[in-house]
Amino acid sequence: MALRGLSLDIPAGHVYGLLGPNGSGKSTTLKILLGLVTPTSGTTEIFNVPSSLVSSRADVGFLPENPYFYKFLTGAETISFYGKLCGLGGRFLKERVIELLDLVGLADAGGRRISGYSKGMLQRIGLAQAMVHDPRLLILDEPTAGVDPAGSRQIRDLILQLKARGKTILLTSHLLEQVQEVCDRVGILAKGRLVREGSLDILTSVTGQTEYLIENAVPELRDEIAKLAASHGSRLVATHMPQLDLETVFLRATEKTETEQER
Repeated sequence: MALRGLSLDIPAGHVYGLLGPNGSGKSTTLKILLGLVTPTSGTTEIFNVPSSLVSSRADVGFLPENPYFYKFLTGAETISFYGKLCGLGGRFLKERVIELLDLVGLADAGGRRISGYSKGMLQRIGLAQAMVHDPRLLILDEPTAGVDPAGSRQIRDLILQLKARGKTILLTSHLLEQVQEVCDRVGILAKGRLVREGSLDILTSVTGQTEYLIENAVPELRDEIAKLAASHGSRLVATHMPQLDLETVFLRATEKTETEQER
């Protein structure tokens, strides 16, 4: 998809979510930023270095949507392989491999061949290889694609850990709930144009309405609140029970079952 008039500024240390339907231009945007595609007009920079220069990618880690790894290598060997491509070696690289396997929750699986990894494990080893040279910017294309809810949550928590460490993260995703949990700002693409952009608080707020959460509200209290609102020219639109998202319900149910079986 051709991009038209796209202008993005991602602050350092922020997690930015680039959203949009299939064919909206998300992957094209990432390819331009990484210098894999040359735009017909305009410029892109990474930490003030033009994307057209190879040096701009020295401080970037990339996880594509469908990463390919050599299946005959173990998890540890995979990270080590990419570390050597980044110019690392010796004792430092060995310690870095151990550190990353622990960080992505694969310390016990580092000696297993990639061919025996699940989709979620492959995505996490992909995150590890993207971080092997400790880049300031991580670009993640659909990091939780095809991953079950438990694995998806692990990747989400890992992104939050990296955010806490001050990393800048640009990600694309179709899982809007997860984007809402990890991103500081989002941009929404449609047919190559940026149609909405801003902080989550602003984009998701409903103008003209204020929500109150009251515990143990009896019907009489709700009636009084409605009357009080009416006396000030306002209207009580609705009352409802707070709800959990489906992911939380799923994880709680499955974790409870696993705990009971272990007893």
